[in-house]
Amino acid sequence: MKRTARTAVSALAVAGLALGLGACSEAAEKAVDQVDKSVNESYEVTYEVTGKGIESIDYHAGDGTAMAPKVASEKKPTAPWKKTVTLKGVMPPAVMPISLAPADLTCKIIYQGKVIKEAKAEQAMAGGCVAVSPVVG
Repeated sequence: MKRTARTAVSALAVAGLALGLGACSEAAEKAVDQVDKSVNESYEVTYEVTGKGIESIDYHAGDGTAMAPKVASEKKPTAPWKKTVTLKGVMPPAVMPISLAPADLTCKIIYQGKVIKEAKAEQAMAGGCVAVSPVVG
């Protein structure tokens, strides 16, 4: 009788493990599908920079790869400065202004009409505005 009980318990354990692995496999497939969608999807953001004495503005313009975006640069731009770009997947939107008068400096990243990142004064110049890709769910 004990042998039959052990066999039954072992069989149930194996069946439970198989069902559990099947569920994990399905969840893993969904996660992979979401990552693939995020990597291949493109999105549009608008960068805005205001202030005085702006020497240059560097920004992710959409070229390069998600993990190594190419940085575009504009020297001596007229303020207020605004640029709309299309980025890919998990590529982070980023704009980094350099100003001789950082107290007046502001940078913003706008996605679908909403500000997703804003920095002012020294913070705008020290780190710029860098946001997480809005298509990463």
